[in-house]
Amino acid sequence: MAVRDKSPDAFRTIGELSAELGVAQHILRYWESKFSQLRPLQRAGNRRYYRPADVALARRIHGLLNSQGYTVRGVQQLLGAKTDDGSDPVSAAASVAPTDIATPQESGIAVERLVGLRDRLAAALAG
Repeated sequence: MAVRDKSPDAFRTIGELSAELGVAQHILRYWESKFSQLRPLQRAGNRRYYRPADVALARRIHGLLNSQGYTVRGVQQLLGAKTDDGSDPVSAAASVAPTDIATPQESGIAVERLVGLRDRLAAALAG
């Protein structure tokens, strides 16, 4: 049965979630080690079953890391944050740009220097 044929309330295996998110299974296991909130059920033989809440959390982690530019540490802080109004900090983050990512100018990196280094490396590799 394909994942798209499953009920939204059905549990997902690590293979199904991996395919849905487009990340390798070892990445999901890594996330489990870094994000204590992501705890799928483990049955006989350590087979993982992701509940709908786990799937939603994995989607959010994936989006924060790969689309919004957060670091693992930034997502850990976000997931551990408590909001004043009791709302979910992860959902609230969807509308907020990452604050822990500095622009090249703010971090003291000279963009022109980086572009020059890139060009020199490309030339060295080409010839």
